[in-house]
Amino acid sequence: MKTLVTLLLLTVICFQCYYAAPVAPQRLFQQCCPTTTRIPIPKGKVQHVAPPNSACEVKAIIVTTVCNKKICIDADWQWSKNLLAEFKKSTANRSKPSAPFNVAKC
Repeated sequence: MKTLVTLLLLTVICFQCYYAAPVAPQRLFQQCCPTTTRIPIPKGKVQHVAPPNSACEVKAIIVTTVCNKKICIDADWQWSKNLLAEFKKSTANRSKPSAPFNVAKC
């Protein structure tokens, strides 16, 4: 009887896995912004800059400050495009950004 119940449960689990919509791992951890802003952030306070996520409805660049505050900036704004390009350039050969980024205290 225990074997029959175990097989039945395994069958149900397999059917649920097979018929459930697959979810990509990056979708589980993606960050999407509900709205964006156009307030420039001093580069010294910028710790990390993430490019826009194509799966999100709102196209935004996510800026993380040295105080671990996340700010959603309009990805179509020229200032934010320049910030992303400068940040990529400063982190091209290093794991941490170089000056003028990440130099301010929290």
